[in-house]
Amino acid sequence: MSDRAWLVVGLGNPGPKYAGNRHNVGQMVLDLLAERTGARFSKHPRAQAVVAEGRLGVLPGGAPGPRVILAKPTTYMNVSGGPVSALAKYYDVDPDQVVMVHDEVDIPFDTIKLKIGGGEGGHNGLRDTTKALGTKDYYRVRVGVGRPPGRMDTADHVLRDFSGTEKKDLPILVDDAADAVELLVTEGLLAAQGKFHTSAPR
Repeated sequence: MSDRAWLVVGLGNPGPKYAGNRHNVGQMVLDLLAERTGARFSKHPRAQAVVAEGRLGVLPGGAPGPRVILAKPTTYMNVSGGPVSALAKYYDVDPDQVVMVHDEVDIPFDTIKLKIGGGEGGHNGLRDTTKALGTKDYYRVRVGVGRPPGRMDTADHVLRDFSGTEKKDLPILVDDAADAVELLVTEGLLAAQGKFHTSAPR
């Protein structure tokens, strides 16, 4: 793996009103990753985001994991691209070293999927990021929040907190997503997909 820094972004909306929403699960994952690196978030001087820097995980062979810039945009979800692009330029990170961690309605709750490139699936945060970066070729760690029940609108679904039942398993989901990010940056996409794209117990 390259020794270049990674930019890992957790998508969500700002403020306590949204903090527990399904749409903010990416930022929940970033909070855990910051805890793992021992870093604290602080306001970035050139981008609308809070950032924390450190090294994540351990490389094969035992060396410290790669340098990561963990970022949470302080804008609303649908204008996430500006902060992501500004941070990528500031830290000289190419799109193939950018990891977006986000909620995904097209996969079941308690499921993690990873990919690079491809469509945004109607996700406004990803759509704006693609526009700002000028490419779709960045990594996505997709955290399953499931489809809305009945005829509920998707926007209403993702802007609601997790259900009582889901909240019991939410710490496991967030921990799994953090593990997926760590495996991605230390061992690569195929290794991470090999672990998380399976129905076998993790």
